[in-house]
Amino acid sequence: MTRAGRCVAEVHAGVKGAAKPGVSMLELDQVAADIVSAHTCIPSFLNYHGFPGRICTSINDVIVHGIPTDYRLVEGDILSLDAGAIFEGYHADAAITFGIGEVSDEANALMDATEQAMWAGIRQVGHEVRLGDIGAAVQAVGEAAGLGVVREYVGHGIGRSMHEKPEVPNYGERGTGMRLKTGMAICIEPMFNVGAAESTVDADGWTVRTADGGLSAHFEHTVALTEDGIKVLTDPNIHDADL
Repeated sequence: MTRAGRCVAEVHAGVKGAAKPGVSMLELDQVAADIVSAHTCIPSFLNYHGFPGRICTSINDVIVHGIPTDYRLVEGDILSLDAGAIFEGYHADAAITFGIGEVSDEANALMDATEQAMWAGIRQVGHEVRLGDIGAAVQAVGEAAGLGVVREYVGHGIGRSMHEKPEVPNYGERGTGMRLKTGMAICIEPMFNVGAAESTVDADGWTVRTADGGLSAHFEHTVALTEDGIKVLTDPNIHDADL
């Protein structure tokens, strides 16, 4: 999973570096494909329940599961990039949201709060910690910022499969839910909206949008709870001391 996580981190860096006004989502998907291949990994998303891309490219009001298309980025867009990779049968999965050129203050505040919420959830992770503690920490950041906390789509366990038990909600009550155990790996992935939390799904069956057309942001890391502490597998530069 460490190797898969390193691959995902490089996909994020490579795609973000290539994402400029005028660049299409299909071109970014090819950038991701080349990086995954160079790491001798397999893209987790391609053909997963029929998904047609190596990455999810969710633009502006798209919350999650945006399909790479011939849409070309324009100045002011925000792009949520979700990527997964498999190395020797083990998965890693992570997402970031970033602006294309100059973006609005509203967009920057949304992205900042969503990323902060992810780290607030990650800092809760520990042996015997309850899932409700993670969800409550994420939810508190979103609600304090006045954002809609998406409930239909949540984090998850990960390992030999991309989506394993348990579900890891972005909301909850402290002291409730399943207890984490050393040896588990989970994905913590808040999705926050400017405006309401509700969503709709496009006719393609994948693209999830905000119901009111507001902007959305998505951040995610794969986190392993090991005997040596917390490992953020999709950001090799992060160590326990940084949390």
